Amino acid sequence: MTAAPVIDVRSPGEHLRGHIPGARSQPLFTDEERAVVGTLYKQRGRDEAVLEGLRIVGPKMAAIVEQARALAPDGRIGVHCWRGGERSGSVAWLLDKAGFAEVFTLKGGYKAFRKLVLSSFKRPLDLRVLGGYTGTGKTEMLHHLMEVGEQVIDLEALAQHKGSSYGGLGEAAQPTSEHFENLIWAQLQRIDPQHPLWVEDESLMVGRARIPDDFFAQLRSSTLYFAEMPIEERADRLVVDYGHYPKEQLAEATMRIEKRLGPQHCKAALQALVAGDLRTVALITLRYYDKAYLRGTEGRDPQKVLRLPASATDLRGLAQRLKDHVAATRTIH
Repeated sequence: MTAAPVIDVRSPGEHLRGHIPGARSQPLFTDEERAVVGTLYKQRGRDEAVLEGLRIVGPKMAAIVEQARALAPDGRIGVHCWRGGERSGSVAWLLDKAGFAEVFTLKGGYKAFRKLVLSSFKRPLDLRVLGGYTGTGKTEMLHHLMEVGEQVIDLEALAQHKGSSYGGLGEAAQPTSEHFENLIWAQLQRIDPQHPLWVEDESLMVGRARIPDDFFAQLRSSTLYFAEMPIEERADRLVVDYGHYPKEQLAEATMRIEKRLGPQHCKAALQALVAGDLRTVALITLRYYDKAYLRGTEGRDPQKVLRLPASATDLRGLAQRLKDHVAATRTIH
């Protein structure tokens, strides 16, 4: 039997900040209505707040049932709110009276789910971290690792950001850090903890999304497989990956790192961009990103950094070698 769909009856704003992956937003109140009811609860007590809630919800009851039936035609559905209280209880009652075969509520609501999410990151994982300077093709290598049967979590895909000043180009709006944590948790539920899990080396922040502290601590203390690719090959890759974006967007991304590039380097990069010399832009910015990445690796245990030669034309082969290396070391231990 497939899992029943779950509806989140919290307000749209609450759902946007973070929700159970897969749960559908079907708010009992709008953000404004929730604020009114909450204010009444604080100022006049529960009874007044409940009456106002009933006035608001009454005209919506038929629509709530219709939307739930469309989502769960077999009559099995889950409902949750913030703490598993009034909102989810009232909707569950309504759906039960409307003839649904099975209606369940999440004990403790979304608050309990968040507690579960945060505690899950303390669980030890056999993390293997794929590193390398910008332009190495780490995301592509992760996909090749999946192709050869390895477990992978693509943090940048979940964060909707590639991690640099240019990383938001072509991406959808980022999730909040709270929902980013929820998405990572959902991916971890599919992982066999007895086998290695590959992730890309990241800073604590992926764009505006923050990696959970406990997960990040494991990432930083795990073995780093550092793919060393010549800067010329990496510049060529960046031209292919980013060269199709409008020059105005590339210029804005370059200006965001002007202080770190230095005024002269930034000016040279912008001039090359205007001239259509994207390779020069890539080479200038790579020198900054290489220094930044090198600083980021200095705190690692040198004994846990394995450097591997990499070629842009053989990333699939490198992925297979990484798989073989990990299998061999696990056999030895």
